[in-house]
Amino acid sequence: MHRTPRARRRAAGAAAAAGVLAAAALAGCSPSSDADHVPAAVDVASASRGAVKDGGTLRWAVDDIPGTLNTFQAAADQETSQIAAATLPSLFTVDGEGRPQRDGDFLQSAKVTSTKPQTVVYQLNPKAVWSNGRPLSAADFTAQWKALSGANAAFWSAHNAGYDRIASVRQGKDAHEVEVTFKEPMAAWQSLFTPLYPKEVTGTPDAFNDSARDSLKVSAGPFAVQSVDTSAGTATLARNPKWWGDRAKLSHLVFKAVPTARRAAALADGTVDVARIDTSAQARVEGERGIRVHRTLDPSYAQLTLNGASGPLADQRVRQAVARAIDRQAIATYVLKPAGLPASTLGNHLVLGSQYGYRDDSSAVGGTDVKSAQALLADAGWQQGHAAQATPGAKAAGPQPGKPAPSGSASASGSASPSASASASASPSGSGAADGDGTEAADATQSAGAAQAADQQAIVQPAAVRTNKAGHPLALRFVLPQDSPTLDAVGDRIAHMLAAVGVRTEIDKVSDDSFFHDHIASGDFDLALYDWPGSAYPAYDARPVYGKPVPAADGSLTVRENYSRVGTDRIDQLLDQAGDELDQGRAQDLTAQADERIWAEAGSVPLYQPPQLVATRTSVANAGAFGFLTPRYQDIGFRK
Repeated sequence: MHRTPRARRRAAGAAAAAGVLAAAALAGCSPSSDADHVPAAVDVASASRGAVKDGGTLRWAVDDIPGTLNTFQAAADQETSQIAAATLPSLFTVDGEGRPQRDGDFLQSAKVTSTKPQTVVYQLNPKAVWSNGRPLSAADFTAQWKALSGANAAFWSAHNAGYDRIASVRQGKDAHEVEVTFKEPMAAWQSLFTPLYPKEVTGTPDAFNDSARDSLKVSAGPFAVQSVDTSAGTATLARNPKWWGDRAKLSHLVFKAVPTARRAAALADGTVDVARIDTSAQARVEGERGIRVHRTLDPSYAQLTLNGASGPLADQRVRQAVARAIDRQAIATYVLKPAGLPASTLGNHLVLGSQYGYRDDSSAVGGTDVKSAQALLADAGWQQGHAAQATPGAKAAGPQPGKPAPSGSASASGSASPSASASASASPSGSGAADGDGTEAADATQSAGAAQAADQQAIVQPAAVRTNKAGHPLALRFVLPQDSPTLDAVGDRIAHMLAAVGVRTEIDKVSDDSFFHDHIASGDFDLALYDWPGSAYPAYDARPVYGKPVPAADGSLTVRENYSRVGTDRIDQLLDQAGDELDQGRAQDLTAQADERIWAEAGSVPLYQPPQLVATRTSVANAGAFGFLTPRYQDIGFRK
């Protein structure tokens, strides 16, 4: 899965926000049942602690060895998050349905004791101590608040994550009680202080900036960091002798950097025990003895982003037409069915389908309807043109959305992507004459070069391109990450669906390194496709993503993470109100209202939650595809 910078940051830092899912627990009660809720699927090799061996080393394949162990720094990534969850206090974990849950190992209780001003009192577990023997205390809370509040620029924090809303932190009636008072309401207070770092890391700018980059000398979890070896590509955790909770079953947990393409082989030869895989490796792994594939929906979603800052997509009618032209069900079926998962589309920008409180709000923009999309485009001044002229490098549009492509079609047919279709200017592979003088090899090289060029840029040309009164064609530049075969194929399908309503799509595949920084964040695209992380605190977390861009002093737009550049004052108001609201029912209603308006603006189109496929050796216990669920690392191990 292509990971965005925000995906890395959010995976690394617990949660950064507020929302409807937190509201029930904020009010001190459990959420009631929801008729629209689809229960989350968590596929883990469950076993009781009594059935798990004591000792052993488990090797877990990951993408990278983290560049920092401080989850609040810009370099933090998903691996930083995994290590933090196993070695540091998590006051609130997340269950399989995306709801925050108090962790009794660290908290005896936590509740809102006042709303004016909002005050939260934490009662710490008296047994909770750091690995240096010092008890967890208000001093750790205070240091983390001051490091992350944004008041002192000497702390190189990547984000404030709500700490800027805190007015004060102090010790309560005894050494195990912490009282936090807010200067403005924050419904997602449970997202704070998870992970909680010791004051030895957060107490000074120098310590915060440097002390936890490649080591964590003080920890408080079932494991402690033993070593981080970037040259060997390993991060090794050892059982924490100071841990007061259930003793970790494993003696060591090793995170090992293994490229996705190598993971099936690593599982087969026994060099790793747990590895996330993609669908291309699924069949091979399932054929190996002693290996099981666990599957669920990932707590993220694939979305099509439409840049509404300028050009044709600045018109809401054109954006809505694009949304209606896309057969989201056909795309979900293509991605999820091979993984053995239900082909469910995603109808919500804020709450995922595997999450408590989900409801489908996509009717606010309308379902797949080619005729309606054509009418919207015509109303916006884009009239159906004459048959398009042949364009070098262009691919003819394929079949209508949702209909099967004929064998050998250049349209996306289940295996073909833009790179797999020959362009009009490229010679077919193997077409050179074999005359025995060496020209065959030269021709093959030239053909390969042409194919590689076509792999980076392609044009999907409709039979008749729509034009405006000035005769300009309705053409959109579609930027895709180069190294994601799934998004590549999905993007090709979208391009052909748009061709059915007269939109010409110019596909530009760029390297992962430049995809966000050089194209998405800078606005150098019309359409873009990427994965985005979900959140246990969706309303607050959505604020920078769907908030209305604000003009800067130099005339530019401050978009934060709203890469569609589309927003309204009303959406901002609803998200702000939902983020402040402690009443569960009211928060749900406000969040739903915001999502309906986000759909109507059509700045982005959620498509599906990607499959989460995790292969484990059959001897492994209590690991697998967790979805939203926070792993309980002390229970992971090997079966007796």
